[in-house]
Amino acid sequence: MKRNLYAGAAFVAVIAILAVGSAMLGKKAVVHANGAQAPRFEVDPMWPKPLPNHWLMGNTIGVSVDSNDHIWIIHRQASLEPMENYAAANPPGPKRQKGVVESDCCEPAPPVLEFDEAGNLIGHWGGPGEGYTWPDSNHGITVDFKGNVWIGGNGRGRPPGAPEPRAGGAPAVEGQAAAGPLYYHDSMVLKFTQDGKFLMAIGKAGASKGSNDTENLGLPAKTFVDPKTNELYVADGYGNKRVIVFDAETGKFKRYWGAYGHKPDDANIGRYNPNDPPAQQFRNPVHCAELSNDGLLYVCDRPNDRIQVFKPDGTFVKEVFIKKNTLGDGSAWDIAFSKDPQQKYLYLADGSNEKVHIIQRDSLEVLTSFGDGGRQPGAFYAVHSIATDSHGNIFTTETYRGQRVQKFVYKGLGPVTKQDQGVLWPKSAKSPL
Repeated sequence: MKRNLYAGAAFVAVIAILAVGSAMLGKKAVVHANGAQAPRFEVDPMWPKPLPNHWLMGNTIGVSVDSNDHIWIIHRQASLEPMENYAAANPPGPKRQKGVVESDCCEPAPPVLEFDEAGNLIGHWGGPGEGYTWPDSNHGITVDFKGNVWIGGNGRGRPPGAPEPRAGGAPAVEGQAAAGPLYYHDSMVLKFTQDGKFLMAIGKAGASKGSNDTENLGLPAKTFVDPKTNELYVADGYGNKRVIVFDAETGKFKRYWGAYGHKPDDANIGRYNPNDPPAQQFRNPVHCAELSNDGLLYVCDRPNDRIQVFKPDGTFVKEVFIKKNTLGDGSAWDIAFSKDPQQKYLYLADGSNEKVHIIQRDSLEVLTSFGDGGRQPGAFYAVHSIATDSHGNIFTTETYRGQRVQKFVYKGLGPVTKQDQGVLWPKSAKSPL
């Protein structure tokens, strides 16, 4: 009888294994039967070309592509470590010996860098100047349809007359919440020409009064200008909890709203918990606001792991959660659209899970993802910002110690065969991983 029991158990186990295998095959068959397609990419490990002048990039905190397919990035000079900054030290180098400098490398590149399609550095500028206050902590760059360059910032700084912070009490950096009373140094966005000539500021440094202030911003993360209306949408952002809209020519206030189109509230709603009902307010940071060709605004509610979609007047349309159990920095960092006229696909940079998610825009279904944690080409260390050029290529930047920009070459559409593609190393080269 015992032998029969063993035989029966073995038979049941075999049937279970066969059933699982059949289900997996069936799942694959469904993918192919439905003809699910998604854009395919490969990393270009040689892009961009090395910077001149021993220049290095710090936290690379924004990327945009202009009408000439020039790629613009902004980074934080002050985020470089001492050993990355020897040539800029005073006196330069780690040590001096009889007046001889022992190191001629390196120093921060200018904050704003412009590359051509081949990866050559063709322009650079940025920093404090006459008539404006440069951000205490750069955040986000947008080149609008007229060629103007918009810059935000998330630096809290210190109120005038306040004492120096203690060790460990430095102004908040990427992903960190504020402590203490409200003071936002970067309560403005700045508008420049492509040569770096200052054109306009919306808001004044250190003047924010919170999420219902219509004159100033509160640590704005990113901007977008609607070419149909010339309206500036601001993801506002690290201090405030809203989207706000201005006239991009005059700076005149138009409208604003919070999550679900509600009036924003600056009350602390606590940490995100994926098991709680969806938060009725945005959490900080509200990290992106991107308008599609058909007039839908996609907003990155980063720590709430969601994208909310609105009409341009602030009417809520729908939302989707991405990697809903992601805590800490959250999963919804930045958005770009595919370059077909219908913008059929949406690309979401996820700097916590170190991936770019490829999403069907109409259904908001994640079709596939690529990337992994690491420093090799195609891997990510805090992928932060994302943009596409006219050829459909993707450009990403990385914050924290990532400190770089990468190019992913568009390879056309193909069947979806993997939910997670990993590192997209060129097919003609051996993967480093």
